[in-house]
Amino acid sequence: MNGSTDAVEAMAPASMHRFRPEAWAARRGIHYGWVIVAVTFLIVVISSGVRASPGVLIRPLERDFGWSRSEISLAIAISLVFYGFAAPLSGRIADRFGLRPMTLIFLVTSCIGVALTVSMSHLWQLQLYWGLIVGLGTGGIATIMAATVANTWFEDRRGFVTGVIGGAASAGQLIFLPLLVWVTSEWGWRSAVGLMAFLLFALLLPVVFIFMRSRPRDLGIQPYGDGTFTVTRDIDSRITPMRDVLRTSDFWLLSCTFFVCGFTSIGLIGAHFIPHATEHGFSEAQAAGILSLIGAMNVVGTIGSGWLCDRYPPRLLLATYYFFRAVSLLVLPFITTLPFMSLFAVVFGLDYIATVPPTIMLTSDRFGRRSVGTIYGWISFAHMIGGAIASYFAGYIHDTAGDYAIAIYLAGLLGLLAAMMAFGIGARSVRGPALAPAG
Repeated sequence: MNGSTDAVEAMAPASMHRFRPEAWAARRGIHYGWVIVAVTFLIVVISSGVRASPGVLIRPLERDFGWSRSEISLAIAISLVFYGFAAPLSGRIADRFGLRPMTLIFLVTSCIGVALTVSMSHLWQLQLYWGLIVGLGTGGIATIMAATVANTWFEDRRGFVTGVIGGAASAGQLIFLPLLVWVTSEWGWRSAVGLMAFLLFALLLPVVFIFMRSRPRDLGIQPYGDGTFTVTRDIDSRITPMRDVLRTSDFWLLSCTFFVCGFTSIGLIGAHFIPHATEHGFSEAQAAGILSLIGAMNVVGTIGSGWLCDRYPPRLLLATYYFFRAVSLLVLPFITTLPFMSLFAVVFGLDYIATVPPTIMLTSDRFGRRSVGTIYGWISFAHMIGGAIASYFAGYIHDTAGDYAIAIYLAGLLGLLAAMMAFGIGARSVRGPALAPAG
């Protein structure tokens, strides 16, 4: 096949020659699914950098505009709600029309929202530009990408692929938080937001146009592992309608545990860790560095979680992750020294996004891989609702009580509850073409 491709290209006029990434990959024996993984990794890295920006911007916006912590937190909460709402919407678009058009739609939306934010001067603009538009755009290109890519392009190594793409979110935090803190301190918050707009427009859009493809069959190939590169196994072709999904206890357990995940991660730590740390004796640079350490541990934890999901029961892994997250949060208010805060960053970071691979695997195994985009999208919506509630609640508690202790203790208790709920996921599920609703 490679020889015929080369012959056709050689016979074509020079004016018709153009770079075809799928042909380049085929000539080198690389399954194009791995190219999709690389492109998706870059997308999630940069969109996660955008998602992490509010943690850096809270204090500069307070200084520049006099807005209260709860007012800014409300805009972040709005962003998380639309971030979550984008998940089932983008999952539905990806399931029906393909990965490429879905990615372009939400990436352009992100570009517009971030570019508008650079010029904002009123609170309603923060809520509209960042809260609605950026939330919707980044949610569409970040939330369900791992699930869609892993279950569309791969038969084997799905857990590993999910972990790698999940780790991209952590890598974005690791890379961009210190960078955004430095740019903000040197040139102001508008320059930091402008940098993110430039990366979205100048880097991501061209990469997606050139390299992103929707499905293996569009290129005339099979998913990785479907007899082409590794061992053939039966393809899971189940499609579960949402009306049936909503009647199962597994869906609600997955949604509730992911609600807690969002509450304890992006809503509380992601949005409020830097101001919390600065109020406990750490500088903004130290706080950003600790949050970046959390990001570094995220990469290790999420990739490791994907590897473990290919070998051990995902629900047991999920329960373990939530337990250790709860313990780390319950001791956080007492930490005032850098060594102990670094230890917190390691423990919390290892399971910050490690919950994603087992949640996706449980969703896929329970309801069928052809339904995972839409169903996992709704589960992710619960995640973002948890994050939105935590973001505003923590800001309100801070304005009322003067610190974040109550919000952090509540998050720790919810983590323990999620650990208990995780044990019940999949306990009565069956695999195969029939879905047995819980009853």
